[in-house]
Amino acid sequence: MTNSLSIEQQARAAKAYILQELRKTDLGVEILNDADLFARLDMNFITVFAIFAELYGYRHDCLDQLVDLITMCGKSWLERDSELKKLDKAREMDPDWYLSNQMLGGVCYVDRYAKNLAGIKAKIPYFKELGLTYLHLMPLFKSPKPLNDGGYAVSSYREVDEELGTLQDLKDLATELRKVGISLVVDLVFNHTSNEHAWAKKAAAGDPEHSAMYWIFPDRNVPSAFERNTREIFPDDHPGSFIQLPDGRYVWSTFYHFQWDLNYSNPTVFRAMAAEMLYLANIGIDFFRMDAVAFMWKQMNTDCENLPEVHKLLRAFNALCRIAAPSVLFKSEAIVHPDFVVQYIDRYECQLSYNPLQMALTWEALATRDASMLTQAMERRHNIARGCAWVNYVRSHDDIGWTFSDEDALELGKQGGNHRKFLNAFFVNRHPGSFARGVPFQDNPRTGDCRISGTTASLAGLESGQDGALERILLAYSIAMSSGGIPLIYLGDEVGQLNDYSYLNDQSKMDDSRWVNRPWYPEQRYKERHDRNTIPGRIYAGLKHLIHLRKTTEEIAGGRAVGFYTGNSAILGYQRQGPNSTLLCLCNFADEPQWIGRERFQGLPESAHDLVTDSQINLKDAGIHLRAHQYLWLRH
Repeated sequence: MTNSLSIEQQARAAKAYILQELRKTDLGVEILNDADLFARLDMNFITVFAIFAELYGYRHDCLDQLVDLITMCGKSWLERDSELKKLDKAREMDPDWYLSNQMLGGVCYVDRYAKNLAGIKAKIPYFKELGLTYLHLMPLFKSPKPLNDGGYAVSSYREVDEELGTLQDLKDLATELRKVGISLVVDLVFNHTSNEHAWAKKAAAGDPEHSAMYWIFPDRNVPSAFERNTREIFPDDHPGSFIQLPDGRYVWSTFYHFQWDLNYSNPTVFRAMAAEMLYLANIGIDFFRMDAVAFMWKQMNTDCENLPEVHKLLRAFNALCRIAAPSVLFKSEAIVHPDFVVQYIDRYECQLSYNPLQMALTWEALATRDASMLTQAMERRHNIARGCAWVNYVRSHDDIGWTFSDEDALELGKQGGNHRKFLNAFFVNRHPGSFARGVPFQDNPRTGDCRISGTTASLAGLESGQDGALERILLAYSIAMSSGGIPLIYLGDEVGQLNDYSYLNDQSKMDDSRWVNRPWYPEQRYKERHDRNTIPGRIYAGLKHLIHLRKTTEEIAGGRAVGFYTGNSAILGYQRQGPNSTLLCLCNFADEPQWIGRERFQGLPESAHDLVTDSQINLKDAGIHLRAHQYLWLRH
């Protein structure tokens, strides 16, 4: 491709060539004759072309690779089910559908929560009872046994783990969920495959074409050069970023030794992964959780994380979905510095993103009884581009990493490294008076570095039996429910599920403490959920009340919040602007009652309606008193 032309001129020339090539085949003619497809191709082609040309334009076969990509994309659309095409049209007419206050997410492991996909299907009535509109099933595709990083070492993107069911079971589940208004979310592991994937097996056997799909080198020279700048992710598994194969070659393995990084500098990899993505979209997947995207592009003399090319890849994949599966959206998983997290959030890249900072700082505020860092983050780090949304969660399947900015902490008089050591000690019960019963992950006693595993209930004090545990759980979820975006419940949290230490008896899991917060379905707790005389019943009732409030409060729709300075470091405040009124949310993180002076409410009406207690509160008489861990949603 010549560089003497503008990108628009190059795109027009490339498009003309592609159309010419398409006309040579019956499939190509069918693609060109589909008016909807052609219109979306016309709209999104320049994005695909510009990125493809920038990343792969140096190759003599770049245009032919692009012809194959567009043909594959068009074929995928022609094969798409008519019901999914109806959904595509509906969501194109309502592009902000996922910003609704009706959205509520749930997440679980299929086997641990319901044994298999048929079991998940049987729980649809409960999902409706809870109010879910979004169900994330943790990795469920074929992977090695017993070591598979919780399913994130994928051996086939087109085969479900046989213990969970079949691909047809997954398709049937997606259909049944869609009938009741629940979107299906699955993980798409873009950065790497299992070493048992067909591509990896052929690469291990020395096949040149498949070896080129991974970062494989004949000796240690190039790997050593890369490793001067990359960091070790799982040092307990292997040092550096590479492992040695039996034939003496070295392959890039960022995470565990059985997960091999794909080589996106090879367009064959891009086309192959695009094909897997669109295949799954046609199964009926609504959202893809884009796993480990920060590591997808490698470049010498960098740390090979969060490079600009990663964003170009995501935009290209997104554009392909806009052509062939336009209702499908992306959710980024980037547990990195806040400056980098926000870079992945864009309507043309990832419309949704986990909000790891808000999650971590909610726990930080509960430990310190001080909401200053969370308040700062809500004011400085929360608001993202319009048309995008956070996925706000209290805890996940993973560990808690303290991903706050050291610079932000320093402004509040906290030294980042020391504060992380305190938080680690607090949440694993190594600090006097701790209510938490977390378990360290990747613990380094010498440096104090570690991350935290544990269920919400155990981290909040329910396991230790300390006062205030239920209130802490509901306080944390009140923030996730009201601060913007899609709230996500790790299923089991709604009945106060505790840590599960049985992983210590399983040799394949005993070295990974994250399994403590991936427990089995707590049947007895669910049986007690309607009995308010039980702890599960009290938590369930409290969470259901929050869900009801969320779904009946128009101010909560959308993804933006405005900070509200309370004048009391223990109390978090933020506002949500609705079309007709404003919601002021106040949350007391202290273990004792706190007060906000009336002067903080200047400019507001005399009184406001608290939606949580359904009562009227005078804002300007003597200020507001909040009980320990109380939260208010004040409409004015």
